[in-house]
Parts: sequence; C-alpha cells; structure tokens
Amino acid sequence: MKDTIRELINKIEALNNELRIEYDRLAKKYGFYLQKKKIIFLEEFRRRNRGFRFPSWKYLIPRSKYFIYALSMPFIYGMIFPTIILDIFLTVYQWVAFSLYKIPKVKRSDFIVYDRRFLDYLNFIQKINCLYCSYVNGVFAYAVEVGARTERYWCPIKAASKPKFTHSWYKDFADYGNPEEWNQKFSDEERAFMDAYGEKCFVK
Repeated sequence: MKDTIRELINKIEALNNELRIEYDRLAKKYGFYLQKKKIIFLEEFRRRNRGFRFPSWKYLIPRSKYFIYALSMPFIYGMIFPTIILDIFLTVYQWVAFSLYKIPKVKRSDFIVYDRRFLDYLNFIQKINCLYCSYVNGVFAYAVEVGARTERYWCPIKAASKPKFTHSWYKDFADYGNPEEWNQKFSDEERAFMDAYGEKCFVK
C-alpha cells in the first residue's frame, strides 16, 4: 500500500514539474516574468499588447445589446453584497472552527487572485470587470475549499454516484456503502491532513 501511494505521489510531482515547465514556456512566449508577485511584461510585448486595447469610451456608446447589458448590470454587480458577507463569515468560521478542530486553515490569497491588472490589452472598464470576477469567483472557490475541509473532518463519504463537480478532498473519501473504510477515514482525519501538508498539523 505504501509503495503504491509513493508511486502515485511521484507521478503527481512529475506532472506538477511538467506543468511548471509549461507555464515557464508560456511566460517566455508571451514576454513576461514574475517579480515579487508582480507580473512584468517586456517592453516589446507591452507595446504590442496595447495595440489590442479596446478604448474605454467605446463602452459608453450604445450597441445592439446595450439594453440587455444595462438590464443585467444591477443583478450582476448586486452579487457583491452577499459575496462580501460570505467572505466575512467564511473567514470568521474557519478561524474559530478550524482552530478548535486543529484543521489547517485555508489561505484566502491562494484563491482570490487578481493578476489581470497587468495586462495592457485590457482597458480600465475591463480591468474593473476582471477585478469583480476575480474576487467573486475567488470567494466561491475559497468557500468550496473551506467546506471541503469541513466535510473531510465530519463526513468523508463519497456519493452513490459521482457528482458533476467534486472538490480536491473528495478522492480521499470513503466509498459509499463501505463501513470499514468509513470508520477508518472518520477516526483518522489526522493522517489525511498530515499527508496533504507533510507534517502533523492536526489532532482530533
């Protein structure tokens, strides 16, 4: 069993290395590099990218779908209020509950990422829209991870049939209808979090 797990971990590490190499290749292709969490484009690529920028003032000119856009805006941007409330409650929840259960806390900044602001081919309005999407979708992803770790602690059981979407911890859950595996998973959450983080960071 340990040999099989080690083989799988080695395969995952190899795939992650391939993924990093591919990201490096794309960064070189599109002329940018990362410097202290800031993305820097080479001047040649910045000039090229600016040539694709759609002027902000053109967004104010009525178009064929202008009425549809105007009608939907309050509903789209109105989601900011429940999202902020969700963000606050999630953060308070995990800092209280996860501290009590000694579950590793979710790093919020891993999910709410806004690096599109460095793209010169986006105008001001587009960057505002991207900021909004990055925040809202980031909070939703953050919520999924907080919920996933909670589920891993309390009820790590797979569904009878595979759901359309599964979170990152789902693969470690006990099979539906397997009480032996369920008892092992439920009584040994320490091992799951320890294996994921490489240290003993959790005690029930």
